[in-house]
Amino acid sequence: MKLRSTMLAAACLLLAQFAGAQTQVHAQDAYPTRAVTIVVPFSAGGTADIFARMVGEHLQKKLGQPFLIENVGGAGSIIGVTRIARAAPDGYTIGLASTSALAINPTLYGDKLTYQPDRDLVPIAQISVVPNALVVNPSRIAARTVPELIAYMKANPGKVTFGSAGAGTSQHLAGELFQQMTGTTMVHVPYKGSSQMVTDLLSGQIDLAFDNIPLLLPHAASGTLALLAVATPKRADFDPKLPAVAEYLPGFEAVAWHGFIAPANTPKPIIDRLSAEIRAFMQLPATAKKMAELGAVAVAVEPEEFSRTIASETKRWKTVIETANIKMN
Repeated sequence: MKLRSTMLAAACLLLAQFAGAQTQVHAQDAYPTRAVTIVVPFSAGGTADIFARMVGEHLQKKLGQPFLIENVGGAGSIIGVTRIARAAPDGYTIGLASTSALAINPTLYGDKLTYQPDRDLVPIAQISVVPNALVVNPSRIAARTVPELIAYMKANPGKVTFGSAGAGTSQHLAGELFQQMTGTTMVHVPYKGSSQMVTDLLSGQIDLAFDNIPLLLPHAASGTLALLAVATPKRADFDPKLPAVAEYLPGFEAVAWHGFIAPANTPKPIIDRLSAEIRAFMQLPATAKKMAELGAVAVAVEPEEFSRTIASETKRWKTVIETANIKMN
């Protein structure tokens, strides 16, 4: 009798576990059943915000539930990405992150960082590559080619100033990498964003910068700034006549990129569904055209490859950061 009761209890437990598993599978199949929040760790109106809203609108149409944008800026995107990492792993909070958040901050902040990408987050899809370009104020720097600029910097060590959107950004590290590969020295001037930096670059407060193409093109067209080269591995489609820095410094690359992420342990079926829908959207000709108008290249990278990109970029920027001895409190 006791054996029969034990067996019956075990059977009931197995049935309960099976029922629970089936319920979870059905819930994932029905996802989403309510509004989904997309956390953007930057203020509204910026490039990342525009990207998130484009994708969110598509997901809302395809999946039948609201995809709401929540802008959580500050601290070099750390506050917003921490919000994503600490959310419930149920697919109802996802986010959009960039190079700094996923591949630079872990080295810059180390144990002080309130999240770790490989532990607390899971990739959904990479959606963009945003080229940076080397630009100078023509009234301050006479150089119009990369070799001329290198020669000028070597003749004037420590006298050239370069601005960035903030310490630890891809723009800052592009300047550090340029110094390391050319054996030159510049003075870094960090700002709280690219807009403020470009304003000072135009007024001649600083000499040059590496920054995202969209902000620079109007000024380059008017002649108030001079584009010397792009920081992509090869020439960019927006101007095939503009050389790449890598043509003079083989291996030089400093681009920004964006991708969707979710809290670790978010069910794989949900990740896979979101990834498939996002990547399908990024492959549409209309999407590619809109991204190009914003100075970006649309990509549709699956989670596994995106994870490898994050790991590779983290390793590459770690070398630059440690060589430059950059530390953040």
